[in-house]
Amino acid sequence: MKKRYGISSQRRSWSAWMVIFIFLGVTAILGITIGLLVHFLAVGKIFYYQGDFHISGVTYNDSCENGASQSSTDLSKNIETKMLEAFQNSSIYKEYINSQVIKILPDSNGSSVQFQLTFKFPPAKRDSMKTEVEAIFHQILKDNVALWNAVPTSMRLIEISKANVEILTNNCCGRSSNSIIPGNRIVNGKNALVGAWPWQASMQWKGQHYCGASLISSRWLLSAAHCFAKKNNSDDWTVNFGTVVNKPYMTQKVQNIILHENYSSPGVYDDIALVQLAEEVSFTKYVRRICLPEAKMKLSENASVVVTGWGTLYMNGPLPVILQQASVKIIDNEVCNAPHALSGTVTDKMLCAGFMSGKADACQNDSGGPLAYPDSRNTWHLVGIVSWGDGCAKKNKPGVYTRVTAYRDWITSKTGL
Repeated sequence: MKKRYGISSQRRSWSAWMVIFIFLGVTAILGITIGLLVHFLAVGKIFYYQGDFHISGVTYNDSCENGASQSSTDLSKNIETKMLEAFQNSSIYKEYINSQVIKILPDSNGSSVQFQLTFKFPPAKRDSMKTEVEAIFHQILKDNVALWNAVPTSMRLIEISKANVEILTNNCCGRSSNSIIPGNRIVNGKNALVGAWPWQASMQWKGQHYCGASLISSRWLLSAAHCFAKKNNSDDWTVNFGTVVNKPYMTQKVQNIILHENYSSPGVYDDIALVQLAEEVSFTKYVRRICLPEAKMKLSENASVVVTGWGTLYMNGPLPVILQQASVKIIDNEVCNAPHALSGTVTDKMLCAGFMSGKADACQNDSGGPLAYPDSRNTWHLVGIVSWGDGCAKKNKPGVYTRVTAYRDWITSKTGL
């Protein structure tokens, strides 16, 4: 009897423990479930919207795949400014992240403006937020009917995925996929952020970085003629894209190299070349083209530009692994050609950039790389090609670049761009 009593007691003891374990398990599951629900319903998530509206009677053609006209750039900038002001002064200013015009294309009796908006808010507010965003944007259009010839009733807005946002901007030229904080020099180095300069390419000769280049379409790059003067066999060249030179995001083969007909080695005149890829590249967050400037584009003295490359960190110094960047200033050719500077050697088909004090400059193996200029919308244009200089970052010896605007007709004649 005692034995049976002992077993019965043990069974009752195990049953009690089982009840406790089950209770704790159910409580834990409920807690996790409630926590997830609270997180989903109350914690902010990024939401993206794509929209468009009609402009009556005025035709614009800015596909964003090429550099826009000044009138189109001005309109886009004005729309972006009004959007920013309206959302920052609205009841949902805390949820607002950014807004941008993607393209402005001709349509019936005018143009269609395509834009993109980004907000962060709890998913539980999804429907009410979309309604609020639509109401605010509708008011923006009503307030600017006279200024833009906007038609408020034409506005449409849909929610899209992050992937679709990237698709919208990947095909646009001159758009960076990362916030840009230019460093103060290439010489002595400042690492570029991943995706900040997605048009920058490394021209690799027999597997080693030799020069820079800029992607200007899905098939063409622009570089310096002197890079290929004695190395013009396209089979010896490959092109790397990405920020880390020896761990590229993408590698492409070269089909053809076109040097300017008037270039003569080892000269510095007409120092421009086109590189044709064997296959088209697919534009991504990290590989995009830079806009070509209009031939009539003028750069003012002291305008801020950025030069990038994997060239040496100082004269005869080591090559960096990570892409370097330098914020420099446009220097008037007259200043550059002074007797104490470059003594009249800079032609009107070249431009100078850097500092007369010598604190920032491109260096060896930066040749062929881009000198980029941001317009009022922070869309980047290729205004110069790293060409030549007297040493690196020397006082009164700024860097000299091939002036891209002087060769726009030549580029078009070879590529159709």
